[in-house]
Amino acid sequence: MKGKSIVMNFVLALVAAILVVVIYSRISDTTTNTGEYGTYQQEYPAWFANLPDNYAPEQMDFTFAAEKTIHGVVHVTTTFDRDPRSPFAPPGQQQQQEGIGSGIIITDDGYIGTNYHVIQEATEVEITLNDGQAFIAEVVGSDPSTDIAVLKIDAQGLPVVEMGNSDDLRVGEWVLAVGNPLNLTSTVTAGIVSAMARGLGVFAEREMAIESFIQTDAPLNPGSSGGALVNLQGELVGMPTLIMSPTGAYAGNSFAVPVSIVRKVVTDIMEFGEVKRAVLGFQIRDVDSEIAREEGLEHVSGVYIVDVMEEGAARDAGIRQGDVVIELDGQQVRNVAQLQEKVSLHRPDDEVTLLISRDGEKQEIEVTLGRLEN
Repeated sequence: MKGKSIVMNFVLALVAAILVVVIYSRISDTTTNTGEYGTYQQEYPAWFANLPDNYAPEQMDFTFAAEKTIHGVVHVTTTFDRDPRSPFAPPGQQQQQEGIGSGIIITDDGYIGTNYHVIQEATEVEITLNDGQAFIAEVVGSDPSTDIAVLKIDAQGLPVVEMGNSDDLRVGEWVLAVGNPLNLTSTVTAGIVSAMARGLGVFAEREMAIESFIQTDAPLNPGSSGGALVNLQGELVGMPTLIMSPTGAYAGNSFAVPVSIVRKVVTDIMEFGEVKRAVLGFQIRDVDSEIAREEGLEHVSGVYIVDVMEEGAARDAGIRQGDVVIELDGQQVRNVAQLQEKVSLHRPDDEVTLLISRDGEKQEIEVTLGRLEN
């Protein structure tokens, strides 16, 4: 009996040891995986907390987007005359100055997009490609309201920057800015999307100004304007346009016109020589907490109609002062900048559907957009 007891104890001990080894190996697989993902998960658990299960660190590689984009971004050099009344100009003489910026190749036969302020009042515009070729450009047209201009050079077979969809961007998403900051050609910087549909009031003096900027912390400096803001697939999502800084140099915030607006404006200019701008025909402001409370809104979000024009699309459709626009064509409208962006993508006589809140009740109103009278 004693011998059997010893054997039984040995067997039990052996089984227990095997179970310990199996359990340990399984725990070890989930916490000390020698694969790249497992190692990062163990060392940086907070960083990976919200990432998908199939995430791999190599997906953070920016080289694909940079290589795909860099040849489609050009250097823009402008020549313009200094005001002869300037105290720095010799009496009776007009001095020439140079400016710099960036541009995006839109078509392989030489159409290029840039910012209006880059070529504003220029007497000559020169384009230098990434391979060093230089061309004198013609200004096809411009739109101060969105700060976009279209140029044309006599060239064929050019590398084009593929346009993406700025509506798909998410706050926190990585983006690259490609341009010529401080005259340093072919520069690529990286950052994240900090905010969407940002209105700053910087174009307030321009007629029918449209501001719905993508805010990013990708470093920009003078010379970056008119370049490309791209996602990690190398698709154009915006056109870097300005920085917010007390010094005039990059200080953490930069802003880009979304590609949705860029596409509409350059297409109109190339097709018609001007932008076909649609209007709703009312004055608006962002909804604040007081308006939300008075109108019985669930959230402090939407666009409050301050006044409706006597003759215009809004009045014809039955929209009233005091209505609150909360959606356009099924897409949520959170603020004035977002509504302006969505309307700017349409042409006169297009039909849109507004979801409004009136006296606490929601209703849909069909509107045939009007045209901007010059």
